[in-house]
Amino acid sequence: MFAFPHLRAGDALKHANLTVVPLYADASEVADYLLSDIALADGSAVVEEVTESGSVPQLSVVVTADKPVLFLEGEELRGAKQNRVLNTSVLVAAKSKSVLPVSCVEQGRWRYAGKHFGHSGTHASPKMRRVLKETVSRKARSGEGHSSDQGAVWGEVSRQMSSHKSESMTMAMSDTFDAYRDQLSDYRSNIECPEGAIGLAAIVGGTVVSVDVFDSPETCKKVWPRVLTGLTMDALETAPSEIEPDIGAALEQFRAGPWDAVRAAGVGEEYRSGTAGRTAHGSALAHGGKLVHGSMVFPEPEPAVVV
Repeated sequence: MFAFPHLRAGDALKHANLTVVPLYADASEVADYLLSDIALADGSAVVEEVTESGSVPQLSVVVTADKPVLFLEGEELRGAKQNRVLNTSVLVAAKSKSVLPVSCVEQGRWRYAGKHFGHSGTHASPKMRRVLKETVSRKARSGEGHSSDQGAVWGEVSRQMSSHKSESMTMAMSDTFDAYRDQLSDYRSNIECPEGAIGLAAIVGGTVVSVDVFDSPETCKKVWPRVLTGLTMDALETAPSEIEPDIGAALEQFRAGPWDAVRAAGVGEEYRSGTAGRTAHGSALAHGGKLVHGSMVFPEPEPAVVV
């Protein structure tokens, strides 16, 4: 089992209908890796279709860097034959070729828009991540890899698009995010990552919707703005609430699991928590017994309302 950090909740940060609670922990040893956006930008990682004809649930990644590269669950990659999101967090070994488990978030395109994928700078919402976690956990536990329920993913892209009254010629999740570019920027500028935070718990509509914890403040600070994009999309479509949920209870549920070991998609050790139905679903990627990225999504607030 991985060493779970003792988390402390900081002062809540609030903007409009989103509250984010920064999380802190005592300093510990961290993994040495590159984040995917950095590696994709400098060419030390290249992501493309697995073959010329492509395969919806898989992408090829070649890492030439001297360090492993970390791809995070829910981050969106745009390009090639259709945009995808990562089904789970994957640590790809240095100087290696591997396969990334992904889901399509652009149903109406299957043609090349360039050979390689680039990082979008955006992150799937907790509602989308819940769809991913529940189905991926079931497959991973049964030894079937990290594939998702693609139909359910497309359904969530469509539902989000309809709720936000956005349009897309190719049913692309990215078009909904792009339509709210100004709002995303507003939330990011008003909820900035405080120094020393290693994670965040998010509250939407009076409910804790997600928790993310990383191995270092450096990673948390870099990833925070794009995790916030997905949180913002959920906040914009959810009714306001004066309820103040118990963050401590959510963190205890995150810590307690229970966590089941599954085969990791890359290097390191992976664990899964949660069962089918309205329950919390968690995943954790560790390396050498140290947590690299752990996350949990909780049942969504009800009912949702349009913006």
